Amino acid sequence: MERLNDVTAFNHLTDKIQTDRSEHAYASAQEYKEALEAIRRNTGAERSRPQRTLEETNRSEEDLDAPDEVIPEPWELNNTARADIELLFFNRVPKVGSQTFMELLRRLAIKNQFGFHRDSVQRVETIRLAPANQQVLASVVTSHAPPASYIKHVCYTNFTRFGYPSPIYVNVVRDPVERVISWYYYVRAPWYYVERKQAFPDLPLPDPAWLKKDFETCVLSGDRECRYLEGETHEGIGDHRRQTLFFCGHEPQCTPFNSVEALQRAKRVVEQQYAVVGVLEDLNSTLLAFERYIPRFFTGALKMYWEELNTFNRINRNHFKLPVSEAVKQIVRANFTREIEFYEFCKQRLHLQLKALRDPSIILPTHKQTQSTHLYNNMV
Repeated sequence: MERLNDVTAFNHLTDKIQTDRSEHAYASAQEYKEALEAIRRNTGAERSRPQRTLEETNRSEEDLDAPDEVIPEPWELNNTARADIELLFFNRVPKVGSQTFMELLRRLAIKNQFGFHRDSVQRVETIRLAPANQQVLASVVTSHAPPASYIKHVCYTNFTRFGYPSPIYVNVVRDPVERVISWYYYVRAPWYYVERKQAFPDLPLPDPAWLKKDFETCVLSGDRECRYLEGETHEGIGDHRRQTLFFCGHEPQCTPFNSVEALQRAKRVVEQQYAVVGVLEDLNSTLLAFERYIPRFFTGALKMYWEELNTFNRINRNHFKLPVSEAVKQIVRANFTREIEFYEFCKQRLHLQLKALRDPSIILPTHKQTQSTHLYNNMV
């Protein structure tokens, strides 16, 4: 039997372990450390871990002695090794700069020599699929010869459930309120309807009064479109309030807006299945994590992005997007508590992945800072 490498061995051993408790779910850093050591002992993962030098061991112990944070090893956060096939699946969340990332991936495919594939433009984008359609999706994605990438707006899909090899899952998230504002003006942009009419000539034009309605008026007037009520469900890509849906999956329990169950399911899937979930507001950290944890596909991503910034910065800029006051944003945030919690969870995980590398050249933003946000002020 072929011997698994260290990272793969650990991930396979822990596949059957309950891992839905992340560090912040424990009462203290010490409790988290003890639980982590128990997992290692019970699975034999301690014997599979890479050997470290004395200097690395001492540095690791110093990190673990910190009272407020426990920093795992990179192999403990590396889900790339769980993949059964050298195939990157980007089930892109809309309005998170995903077209920018898609263009970056297309150029990296040429540089790093892997296949680039995406689904065709749909008249109606279906993101939550019935089991039979999930199976078709898994078949289509895995039909591409590796190494390859595939991009589609769709909920997280468990390929192994249908007997297909598991790909390398990646995605990106965005501040939930900024994301719904982005969507609000995206579907009202004139060029959006020009593109849609060109692709589907029989589509009806929207009501001019609806097109002219601004987001602040929509919120302050209590308009049905901008109320964002907890527990509501809405099928289709037209409802962008539920970022968690793209990670929770296709099950009915994932559809209610701002629900506890959807939040917990989404967190668990990210922890157990996704190699990296990037954060739009922190591009440097996102691209660096992509490079370090998925080098086969993302080597050179950071350099390519910044060297060709003008090109990427023009993708999907929306000059029809109006400014929204912080007061109105705060009103909306009050209804997005669990969506915001999920976003912060993904941001925390991203930064933890980079801290785990223990590379002194990596400088992470503080909790009050975000990087490159200005690049997306006018983006959809």
